Amino acid sequence: MEVGDGLHLTYCTNIHPAVGWEAVLDSLRAHAPALKARLSPDAPFGIGLRLSGAESAELLEGDRLAEFRGWLDREGLYVFTINGFPHGTFHGQPVKADVHAPDWRSEERVAYTLRLAEILAALLPDGVDGTISTSPLSYKPWLDDDGWALATRNVVRVGDELRGTRIALAIEPEADGALATVEELIRWWPDQLDATVCFDACHAAVAFEEPDEALDALDAAGIRVGKAQLSAALRLPVVARAELERFADPIYLHQVTQRSADGTLQSWPDLPEALNGNGGGEEWRVHFHVPIFVERYGALESTQDHLRRCIERVDTRHLEIETYTWDVLPADLKASSVDSIAREYEWVLDVIR
Repeated sequence: MEVGDGLHLTYCTNIHPAVGWEAVLDSLRAHAPALKARLSPDAPFGIGLRLSGAESAELLEGDRLAEFRGWLDREGLYVFTINGFPHGTFHGQPVKADVHAPDWRSEERVAYTLRLAEILAALLPDGVDGTISTSPLSYKPWLDDDGWALATRNVVRVGDELRGTRIALAIEPEADGALATVEELIRWWPDQLDATVCFDACHAAVAFEEPDEALDALDAAGIRVGKAQLSAALRLPVVARAELERFADPIYLHQVTQRSADGTLQSWPDLPEALNGNGGGEEWRVHFHVPIFVERYGALESTQDHLRRCIERVDTRHLEIETYTWDVLPADLKASSVDSIAREYEWVLDVIR
C-alpha cells in the first residue's frame, strides 16, 4: 500500500506455503483481501509476489496472467515487486544452500528472471515502478573464477534487457552468498551493470553492518537501493546460545556470525555447526527471520532496533516485510497468518509515521 508520496509498503508472499500457480493464487485469495480490509480498506493494497520458476512459467500460460490482473483490480490489490531469489520450492522440505540454485551461471536463472519481468510489466499499475529482487549471484563455495565471470555476464545481460523499462533488478547480499555484504557487492559491481540493490535488514544485521555506514557506502558508490526488505535477525550473548537449539530447523540456512571483544568476526554456515563449535566471543547474530514486532525471546533478542534504524535511513520507494519462517518457528511464537502479518505492518507504520 502507498504510505507516503510514492512510498509503497508490502509483505512478501513467500510466507505462504504453496506449490504450483493455483496454490499460490489460493493463498492470495485467502489472505490478501482480509489484510486489505484490515490495513487499507479505502485504498489499494500492495502485494510482494513470490513465484518459483515453475509457477512463473505456469502464470504465463493461456489467459492466466490477464485473469490474475483482473482479480487484483477487482479486489483493489496491486503488485509492484517480486521476490526472484528462491527459484524452487521454499516450504516443507530442506532448502538450505539450494535456495541459490539455479544460480546466475545458468540460463534458467536468466530465463526465470526475464519471465518475472514479463509478469511484473503486465501487473504494474500506471505510474508505479517495479523491482525484482534476486540472489547474490550464487552460493559462494560454488564459484570458481570462471563461474564468477559467467554469473557477472548473465546479470549484466538481464540488466541490459530491463534498461529503459519501469522494472529494476535488485541484487540481494546474503551471508555466504557470493556477495555476502554491502562491501563485497560494491567491490564487485561492474561499471556497465544497470541494476539496484535489495537491502535486507536481517542480512545486514547478521554481517554486523551498521545501517548508516552501509547505506552511505552505497550512496558514495552511486548504487541505488531499489528495494528494502524489512526483517530482523536473532541476537544474543554467547552465554545464552543453548536457547538457540529450538531454532535449528532442517529447512533453511541459518548462518551465524560471532563478534569478539576486539571486533573480529567469525562465522558458521548454519546454526547446528555454530552450536557444535567452540566459539567464544561476546555476541552472536543468526540469520533467522523472526517476527519484527517482537524484541525479546527469553534470553534472546531480535535486531529490531537495527531494523528501525534501517527504515529511518534507507532511501527507496519499495519496502517489503519479509518474515518467511512462521512455519518453522517454535510453537509458542506462532499465530494466525493474518494477525501476524497485520502486526508486522502496524509495527512498520509506527516507525514510518
